[in-house]
Amino acid sequence: MTDSWASFGADLHLEPVGTGLRSGLMEALREAVRSGRLAPGTRLPSSRALAADLGIARNTVADAYGELVAEGWLTARQGSGTRVAQRSAPRRTRPPAAPARPVRSGPAYTLKPGFPDVSAFPRTAWLRAARKALTAAPDEAFGYGDPRGRVELRTALAEYLARARGVHADPERIVICSGFVHGLALLGRVLRQRRVREVAVESYGLGFHTNLLTDAGLRTPCLPLDERGSRTEELAAMRATGAVLLTPAHQFPTGVPLHPDRRAAAVDWARATGGLILEDDYDGEFRYDRQPVGALQGLDSERVVHLGTASKSLAPGLRLGWMVLPRSLVGEVVAAKGVSEWMSGSPDQLTLAEFIASGAYDRHVRSMRLRYRRRRDQLVAALAERAPGIEVSGIAAGLHAVLELPAGAERSVIQAAAFQGLALEGLARYRHPDAPATRDALVIGYGSPSESAWAGTLDALCRVLP
Repeated sequence: MTDSWASFGADLHLEPVGTGLRSGLMEALREAVRSGRLAPGTRLPSSRALAADLGIARNTVADAYGELVAEGWLTARQGSGTRVAQRSAPRRTRPPAAPARPVRSGPAYTLKPGFPDVSAFPRTAWLRAARKALTAAPDEAFGYGDPRGRVELRTALAEYLARARGVHADPERIVICSGFVHGLALLGRVLRQRRVREVAVESYGLGFHTNLLTDAGLRTPCLPLDERGSRTEELAAMRATGAVLLTPAHQFPTGVPLHPDRRAAAVDWARATGGLILEDDYDGEFRYDRQPVGALQGLDSERVVHLGTASKSLAPGLRLGWMVLPRSLVGEVVAAKGVSEWMSGSPDQLTLAEFIASGAYDRHVRSMRLRYRRRRDQLVAALAERAPGIEVSGIAAGLHAVLELPAGAERSVIQAAAFQGLALEGLARYRHPDAPATRDALVIGYGSPSESAWAGTLDALCRVLP
């Protein structure tokens, strides 16, 4: 129904909305007020006149007027008829200003360790693997599933870890977790339930890993560290220690691989005491000068828990990690996960399984190994030219290097770098509270800058070195 109000003296058209006459008329009047076609104070025709103009029953118009008065759209007074209610005019607002340039919220450059170059994430290959994996996935893959993780991923990992890292594994002994931190937290709970009182840690390492263990109620004495790695022969004298956390392939942050004699000493201690070795396979794939050091788990699969993640090889945002467990530990770890953290997301697990099985993972790791080695070489060359007094160590593998500094210079260099917009971290940040301070150094993570930012980052570093 579209008509004009001839008695109104204005060419005002109604286009009722809805199926009912009353509701359609009400919405047409609301829209006329909202749009300004009926200004505040405008007198409306009587219900009799409007009904005649529109060809509808007078009661329909009277009911519509009454409802709109109740809603506040109209007013009705004896002797003055029905009018559009006076409403406050909307406040005039200034047109929005042109968007301001984003303010930089962090440093211009960063060389903090522990981060890969996420700009190199293989988006196209990952999408291809996701499409293939999800197309072939059975319906049950999108249910709650096995708390150990998808069997497709556990099977692919068992093959890959055996081939690339020398790990003795089968799918039944692998539990998928949301990264190394999640796995370590689960193991901390299990060890506490087993009445373990102490987990030895390396004298240099990540403090939040130690905090996870202390939060589980475990003490964390530290093992001394030297140029051959952690002094695992001292475990025999640590009577209350039931487990030890090690980074044997490439110690973080010093970069020292665990000497073969000390690898054997750690396994001998575990066999003799019934202890466990928690092996953090930190960036084990990225060895540059020779073949990667095999996993410690290969020496004794019943005394070593092997922990790995896709955080350095692909991206931390995937939140995918794994534990290769002794058979006796599988049930306890699965029970520790509980209902609230039963499993990681199936689609990403299926995609990673396909990514590994198709060979795309190996190709990506090889490509990144070449990229990171090139950066390492450029770092060493730049230091040799512009800061020849700086000794570099820990560069045979991984995504970081250690730069030795003159005694007492660590803090001042970090402060100078911050002033230049460069984020650095010193070795002191990673020292265990009970370990002596024996050296000043920087831990330089050369993995995180994008390719476009690498040259500027390297230049900023050389400017602040003594």
